[in-house]
Amino acid sequence: MPHHSLGIDIGGTFTDIVVYDHDSGRQWSRKVLTTHEDPARAVAAGVGALLGEGRLVPEHFTRVVHATTLFTNALIERKGAVTGLITTAGFRDTLEIGRERKYELYDLHIAKPEPLVPRSLRLEVAERSRADGRVERRLDTKQLESRARALAQAGVESIAVVFLHAYANSRHEVEAARLIARRHPTIAVTTSHEVAPEIREYERASTTVANAYIKPLAHRYLALMAKRLEGLGIPAPLLLMLSSGGLTHVAEAQRTPVQMLESGPAAGALAGAFFGRSDGNGKLLAFDMGGTTAKLSLVDEGEPLTAYSFEAARQKRFMEGSGLPIRISTLELIEIGAGGGSIASMDEIGLLKVGPRSAGSQPGPASYGLGGTEPTVTDADFFLGYLNPGYFAGGEVKVDMPAARQAIERLAGTLGLDPVKVAWGIHDIVNENMASAARVHIAERGRDPRDYALLCTGGAGPVHAREVARKLGISSVICPPSAGVASALGLLVAPARVDRVATVGLRLDTGSPASLEAAFKRLEDEARVVMADTGLKLESATMKRLADGRFLGQGFDLVVELPDGPYGDGAESRKILAVAFESAYREKFALTPPGVAVEFLNVRVSARAPVSGSDVVLQGRKGTGAAAALKGKRPAYFSEAGGFVETSVYDRYRLGVGDEIEGPAVLEEEGSTLVVGPGATARVAPTGNMVLTLPVRP
Repeated sequence: MPHHSLGIDIGGTFTDIVVYDHDSGRQWSRKVLTTHEDPARAVAAGVGALLGEGRLVPEHFTRVVHATTLFTNALIERKGAVTGLITTAGFRDTLEIGRERKYELYDLHIAKPEPLVPRSLRLEVAERSRADGRVERRLDTKQLESRARALAQAGVESIAVVFLHAYANSRHEVEAARLIARRHPTIAVTTSHEVAPEIREYERASTTVANAYIKPLAHRYLALMAKRLEGLGIPAPLLLMLSSGGLTHVAEAQRTPVQMLESGPAAGALAGAFFGRSDGNGKLLAFDMGGTTAKLSLVDEGEPLTAYSFEAARQKRFMEGSGLPIRISTLELIEIGAGGGSIASMDEIGLLKVGPRSAGSQPGPASYGLGGTEPTVTDADFFLGYLNPGYFAGGEVKVDMPAARQAIERLAGTLGLDPVKVAWGIHDIVNENMASAARVHIAERGRDPRDYALLCTGGAGPVHAREVARKLGISSVICPPSAGVASALGLLVAPARVDRVATVGLRLDTGSPASLEAAFKRLEDEARVVMADTGLKLESATMKRLADGRFLGQGFDLVVELPDGPYGDGAESRKILAVAFESAYREKFALTPPGVAVEFLNVRVSARAPVSGSDVVLQGRKGTGAAAALKGKRPAYFSEAGGFVETSVYDRYRLGVGDEIEGPAVLEEEGSTLVVGPGATARVAPTGNMVLTLPVRP
């Protein structure tokens, strides 16, 4: 029987849907406008259309994988559940106090992120555990029941329970959750030891509250999505993409939806690593630009980098410390407000500004004809001749070119500039915004962008890739087939992944490495249980051990990979662990302080297992030749050519391995358009990727 996989990626503007046939290697894709009031509706419509178009049998689907920006948007827009917090007496204001450091030292009117739970819904109970896990004061259960009743009467839908040092002893949190669930079964409960069992009270409380804030929404939404797919006759289980680039099952995602906050960007980073593995030699800058945001991530040795915390809902996008700290495993990337829907305007000093405000899918850019009137990046790209009004998103969006022109001309009148210059200015400014962010991201990791290839995905990525690459000094651009829906296809190559963390606080010179071994074993057993619930064979799972280490007296820690173990209390284990940390420390900072003991604060386990049906194959096909793929010509604007030039337009679907195109040219497919500038060449690689070689800038 044929078996198909379905990938669904819901973005701020478009929902991308991909079906992959594992027997033939064929794929079908569709971009539909996201329906924000009911995201599952757009999915049902798009999947239904693909089933009809490909004459696909729903019973042949063996896997469905899903990523969404819904939960991140709920945090940013403050549209989550009414949430309460129950915490240890004396700690109700931890969320508001946060850290002493100001993210802008000289701003007298600094705006800190508002806590997700107002003070009136943050209540305290008498209980106390010590840092070593010993109970100093037992939980006052009557007081707890009183506090829970008060929150229920205030109308909360979700309660976060955060007790002091619960990472060392979770007994009181477990007892509290049981009592709340028994008395108030309709209220969702989140405990900190389930979500972030590690030291640092503010970060632990922030992560737990964020999980509680989106938990009811996640529960309803994921249940509805599973029901919609079932209604289409698709029997396959629904798997969810995590921020870490792994997959999990619905029950785990409903329990800790905070792990899904960066699921969409993670899918894009995975797609970049997968598509560029052969043509980029494992050294890539994955660049994913959609309708609302652009994401950039470094890929070294074929793998995106992993981080163990990030900030959600920042007050200022580039300012560390201006958002809500979230302690989860996530693929390391930067995200900026630069997408096709980014709105162009005149700022307070009369200069052209682009983003971070976005028109999204409702009302969308002026060219969508859905009521948007402000000029956007997409409108400028139409104006400059890069996009085809008759073939945008495969014809899904009916383009209103007069509205796009009017929006650009209206802004040009305000600025007192020629409309062509304004359109090019919008295109150039958004490219510079993305290139600037990439420069910082790359420099912070001690890398040189010229050593990397730029791999572009997303509906807008291939349009802007050549200019972003030129600004960074990158000479090679890789554009995979179906680049507009590549993130959705990236979902289908993701492994299952479970990350677990525990605080140990162990000095390597005086502590017991055997106790470290016991902590790792416990986390590995927990990871195996979740893997088994996902329906995977445990013998295929691999376990990676990591630790947050530092030299004694330091105020920060560094996550390093440790050898597999087992560890004993002998000198050999101490030496192996010390060498592993010191080697990683020297790689990052060049030197280690002499004669200072190593301390491990947290231990981490990252478990991975391949998922059945993740065997997506990159294979180019034979084409009809460049001449036969030529669709026609249209004027397009290139600054290096001094203005509009007659540009060849090609049907990318008709190009095959070995075919080569000289710029200027535009290569069109349903979900995206690749722009090839003057002097550049584009060649179809054996993988099916289009590889652009850019001229060296003087």
